[in-house]
Amino acid sequence: MKQRKKLLQKSRLYVILDSKTCGRKSILSTAKTISSAGADIIQLRDKISDKREILKTALSLQKLLRNSDTLFIVNDYLDVAKIVDSDGLHIGQKDISIKSARLILGKDKIIGISCHSLPEAIKAQEEGADYIGLGPVFPTPTKPEYRAIGTKIVAQVKKTIKIPFFVIGDINRFNLRKILMYTDKRVSVCRAILKTRDIRKSVREFLQILN
Repeated sequence: MKQRKKLLQKSRLYVILDSKTCGRKSILSTAKTISSAGADIIQLRDKISDKREILKTALSLQKLLRNSDTLFIVNDYLDVAKIVDSDGLHIGQKDISIKSARLILGKDKIIGISCHSLPEAIKAQEEGADYIGLGPVFPTPTKPEYRAIGTKIVAQVKKTIKIPFFVIGDINRFNLRKILMYTDKRVSVCRAILKTRDIRKSVREFLQILN
């Protein structure tokens, strides 16, 4: 069994495997490349497929990543996370509560939540979240409904929050170094990995900067 919480504490690179962003690329083969290149966490995020297809994909990813050191997180779908026995669940501010998710998944599973401000981050920590996804730091087409929070809030969270937090929002290899001083050197990326020609190379370049 994975020592999930210990792996989380060591995690630096969190890759969101978004089905829409992947396009025609195979999600399974893409995940295999990302994991073997050294990414710490892979999250399955699928906003376009029906539940049956999402469950099928999640089962395949769980089988692929079960014996690896890459944590597998399911976005949004508590039932899918429970059925496939993923390493954890990521929720938004309007989703099921952290307390309820914990009761269903168990204390050993990882529960993360998206936060967009310091008060939300403080609340998440108080309610027992294992980690926070903080952002978007920069404007991003992946989450156009949210305004960029900028680096000031990231710096405030760094001073206040004790649990791991991953900054997210149009982060790429070119602006990564600029924001690291405000973070605890944990980032969550999507397009900056999935949209590159050489995914393995991109993962390793991110890790080289983060480490």
